[in-house]
Amino acid sequence: MSPAPQLPPDDTVWRNRFITINLTRIGGTIIVLVGLYLWHADGVREGGAIEIGLPMALIGLAISFLGPWYLARKWRTPPGQ
Repeated sequence: MSPAPQLPPDDTVWRNRFITINLTRIGGTIIVLVGLYLWHADGVREGGAIEIGLPMALIGLAISFLGPWYLARKWRTPPGQ
């Protein structure tokens, strides 16, 4: 028995995917900004906390750039459909 053909996603699915990709970008940017604040400001300790801020900013950059790329590849329509 062959599997049933998949129906193409409707407009709400594409809208939700678009929103998810943009929220991933925004969330990564917020993480970068918080990391930079912790790195340079006196919020945690005098002179900033590079041990917390730098890794947090780098993780935020990775999420901001690689997260949407990963989601787009995951949701890409396979060739031939």
